[in-house]
Amino acid sequence: MIKNINHVQVTIPFGAEQQAREFYSGVLGLVELEKPEILKATGALWFKLGTLQLHLGCENNDHRSNSRSHVAYNVESIDECKAKFDELGIKIYENTQIEGYKRFDIRDPFGNRVELMEQTA
Repeated sequence: MIKNINHVQVTIPFGAEQQAREFYSGVLGLVELEKPEILKATGALWFKLGTLQLHLGCENNDHRSNSRSHVAYNVESIDECKAKFDELGIKIYENTQIEGYKRFDIRDPFGNRVELMEQTA
């Protein structure tokens, strides 16, 4: 049966790899991984995410920015993240607060929801 999660995938438009690289490496600070040779022709990117991987697959999807699907990232300082995104002009979406966490959302340049969470208790 299932042991754990290997990777999570969200999508980007075909040809948007450089813009995705700038956001996911440059803004979020994730480390890009080399894809297996056999998969390089499909485009897209892979990133190291702790012990997991984040895969950005290519597809044409005009409704991405309306989707609730997302990856939630644990962060050390939600206030520092918020300040960084404010400085970069990235719109912050306040999220319903849940006990034991501070959290908010942003959208990547392609409309994918990105949730940031800091455990407070």
